Amino acid sequence: MKALTYHGRRDVRVDDVPDPRIERPTDAIIKVTSSAICGSDLHLYEVLGPFLKAGDILGHEPMGIVQEVGADVSHIKPGDRVVIPFNISCGSCWMCTRGLFAQCEATQNRETGKGASLFGYTELYGSVPGGQAEFLRVPQAHFGPIKIPEEQPDERFLFLSDILPTAWQAVKYADLPADGTLAVLGAGPVGQFCARIGRHLGARVIVVDSVPERLEMARRHGAETLDSTEVDDVAETLIEMNEGRGPDGVIDAVGMEAHDSPAGKAAHAVVAALPDAVANPLADKIALDRMGALRTAIKCVRRGGTVSVSGVYGGEVDPMPMMEMFDRGITMRMGQCHVKRWIDDLMPLVQDDADPLGTLDMTTHHLPLDQGPGAYEIFQRKQDGCIKVVLHP
Repeated sequence: MKALTYHGRRDVRVDDVPDPRIERPTDAIIKVTSSAICGSDLHLYEVLGPFLKAGDILGHEPMGIVQEVGADVSHIKPGDRVVIPFNISCGSCWMCTRGLFAQCEATQNRETGKGASLFGYTELYGSVPGGQAEFLRVPQAHFGPIKIPEEQPDERFLFLSDILPTAWQAVKYADLPADGTLAVLGAGPVGQFCARIGRHLGARVIVVDSVPERLEMARRHGAETLDSTEVDDVAETLIEMNEGRGPDGVIDAVGMEAHDSPAGKAAHAVVAALPDAVANPLADKIALDRMGALRTAIKCVRRGGTVSVSGVYGGEVDPMPMMEMFDRGITMRMGQCHVKRWIDDLMPLVQDDADPLGTLDMTTHHLPLDQGPGAYEIFQRKQDGCIKVVLHP
């Protein structure tokens, strides 16, 4: 089959690889019909390469048609249409029974000290082949795949694999009061859905970014916007926009590659240039993130407010403004999304013909799988108005 594979920093290729097969009774094989490129895939493209091997199959936002199931899989069958959560969870362990699917003990990566395995996301999370391919083996398929209706387009459901529940969790974690204000830092796909969900739940929403197309999309769905290039201090501006006290909740939807963190960017570049044997321990144990967005979130949220972190971070020695955080009494919540925890909340919304979360107004680029390498480049460089890419094998 054809698959999009990693071969080095900013080097993604379409390769011929062996077709996946059933390996365990809880497996399924799906024929992929749509597979998106996620903003966190760009961290692999640029920063997290030391934890990938040449030929690793990328991608963790797939959906498709079931081709084959293992003996222990009964809730789906060949011919069913399914979307696949990006984290791989069993549904029955101690963590899963508490809704903490991203910490599943059946697929937890204890050797690397990480949580549940993820599709297409480095040796830290199990080196599980990803979904930017023609076919995908789905472990724990007795629980993970989400069966969906036949008649509606893929994009109604594709984003249930990751970015839509990730955004829902981020907004829930922001713990807004009924008449609250939510600031969203970063207007990529997750930030866009955070803004739409915040508006759907009745909040005033302010979206911060510097890319005109992203700001325009946020406005189209009812958010106020702040162009970070037009103000001297984003945090101070957000405080001023909220009666001098700041937003009730702030979502950091940017993560480890914030643009206004030159020291962190330099550290990333140095580590990325090293051989993997040297870079791996540096990236895992003494890594520094580009923390501009997170620092802004901490500084602008009102006293007693909540910072919700959905952007991916990987550092172990990141300095934090602890005195300010303690003095201002802020709460922070974060982590990988527990995808299946939120599906019952989201499914009625994505099936609603009114499309209240705008799932059909997110993808800017539909491309065949064999154009995947170019798609990574334009997404990473924010070219051609690119906000979200969906690949079709």
